[in-house]
Amino acid sequence: MDLKEIQNLIKFVANSGVAEVKLEMDDVKITIRTTLENTAHEVTYLQQAPAQQSIPAAAQPVIQTQEVKVAQPVADDNAKFITIKSPMIGTFYRKPSPDKAVFTEVGSTIQKGDVLCVIEAMKLFNEIEAEISGKIVKILVDDMSPVEFDQPLFLVDPS
Repeated sequence: MDLKEIQNLIKFVANSGVAEVKLEMDDVKITIRTTLENTAHEVTYLQQAPAQQSIPAAAQPVIQTQEVKVAQPVADDNAKFITIKSPMIGTFYRKPSPDKAVFTEVGSTIQKGDVLCVIEAMKLFNEIEAEISGKIVKILVDDMSPVEFDQPLFLVDPS
């Protein structure tokens, strides 16, 4: 890992809202800590090999967990719904791997802590968990699409 990759990793961590990242590769160990106000969750990132079509069971992607922000209700017809937004930049996946079922569908009832999707960022797969209970009304992003920080992902009816 060269200096430019390390600098890019530091910028990514600073912008992602994560408090700490530890990375170990061959003879290099990197720990990046940021000071965040009101951080109530703990996140661990683990480096993994790029995913391929047929992955042996022992080489399945390592997935980490991160809580997601819940935004204020959207205006108009969706005023009674809560928008779940992306906590980071990356690629949105509706299922844990190509041969597995999707995490959630429109009409599914979710509970706080349920995994809703995975966002891949820099070869790291981040499980996005619900912070609220309710019913999925709409999935706003297509599978395998790039997402931006704070981009709406799901509409949830909390009633």
